[in-house]
Amino acid sequence: MAPPTPPTPSVSAPIMDLETFSSTSTTRLQALYSDFSRQKASNPTSYQANVEWWRKALETIVSSGFQDEHGSIYGKKQGSGKSRLVLHANATLLDQVKIPRVGKPLALGAVLSELHASHSFYPLAEFTSLKSSIYSTHSLPIRIASYVVGKPLWWALEQMGIVGEEGILGSSTRDHHKGTAWHGDYVIITLAAKAAETIQEMQRDIVAGPSDSLYSFESFRKTFGVSLDTSGAPLSELDAKVLLKFLERDRGVLVYDNDVVKFVDEDAPAEDRIITPVDRGILELKSAVQNMHTLVNSLQEKIDQCTRQASEALQKERKPLALSYIRSRKTLQEVLSKRLGSLATLESTLVTVETAAGDVEIMKSYESSTATLKSILSHPSLQRENVDKTMEALAEANADAREIDDAVRVGADVALGVEDNVDESEIEAEWAEMVKQLGKEKEEEEGQAEREKLGAAELRTPQELPQDGRKTPEKVSVLST
Repeated sequence: MAPPTPPTPSVSAPIMDLETFSSTSTTRLQALYSDFSRQKASNPTSYQANVEWWRKALETIVSSGFQDEHGSIYGKKQGSGKSRLVLHANATLLDQVKIPRVGKPLALGAVLSELHASHSFYPLAEFTSLKSSIYSTHSLPIRIASYVVGKPLWWALEQMGIVGEEGILGSSTRDHHKGTAWHGDYVIITLAAKAAETIQEMQRDIVAGPSDSLYSFESFRKTFGVSLDTSGAPLSELDAKVLLKFLERDRGVLVYDNDVVKFVDEDAPAEDRIITPVDRGILELKSAVQNMHTLVNSLQEKIDQCTRQASEALQKERKPLALSYIRSRKTLQEVLSKRLGSLATLESTLVTVETAAGDVEIMKSYESSTATLKSILSHPSLQRENVDKTMEALAEANADAREIDDAVRVGADVALGVEDNVDESEIEAEWAEMVKQLGKEKEEEEGQAEREKLGAAELRTPQELPQDGRKTPEKVSVLST
């Protein structure tokens, strides 16, 4: 039987529009909003359950855009739009999640410290400054303390404030969540990983040529804005930078340098993980083509607008105004014709450059294949003398195998009493004689059956009577008997 659904709290607050909060009872919310940080030692199970609830709640707050829609000023300061990957933890967040008759979360600092310690949330500055992947092994001091010093002693030192969860010189969670020490921006790794996976899938469907793997920072924002379900809006500057760092350092699927983004294979060698002058040239051509398309579309819209305005002026019998619109349309059409010519030239040049770049990659493959083939052919085993020796040895081995097989077969025949040197022609003659004899026996059997059949038919046929109707003597004798 399914557990009963918790009653919906009878409170009114913007945060209650989120399912994570609306599906939680008032009593449970009061426990979650209390200072439960002391339960870490006394009741670790309840403590971890509360931290896990807040992890999901904070992910929902960020991924839904709630923090920017209800008073966050971070996006306005940066002018970068709403962030769907970074939590802005500060006094404003406490006001956003405040619930009447429940209050503000008193243990939010402790929760963020725990999520940081478990590497679910990363402070933004730390995330962007890390050189190695966040999935790599953590620092050596922590590993030494975990395996040499031991967990019990480590826990005791942490309670005394000598060591912390972040390292030997770090501050403990108990101190970190006090005051405003926990304020800051936190990258939520699960959300970043989900968006990165979507971007990788989109890129796999896009790639058709060298230019499809190259983006400027702005085109990256526009192309992959849908990865965060932002209703067609580009990625915020902050989210774009977070994703570029995550995809480059932690997924290894792109390189980013000076406003140039280049997607590469995950197992690409180091020499392919650089942005070359050729890449920059291709990207410039690609950007020029995209800008020219935008300009052409703008000119066409202006031409359509002049046409509509001229038609409206003509209906209102405003001939001078209509002529003015027609004149403007003609000028725009001339400009459009020139821009279309430029666009055709740029697109042709881009195709030529992409083809040449593709030829370079093909030649690299040919060179690599040639070197591989030469390396294989230079192996001592493939030298002519070794090949001849090997084939002769193989022929001798096959001959020996045939001799052994014949010897085994003859030995088996002797063991079974089968005579040697059987003449196959005699066997064939005996077979033919058997077939001939079988044919004769079959003919005799068929003749005998036919004779028996005729004899039975004579017994059943009545004798012919004379013309006067009297029976023959033979027949009368038979009847008398």
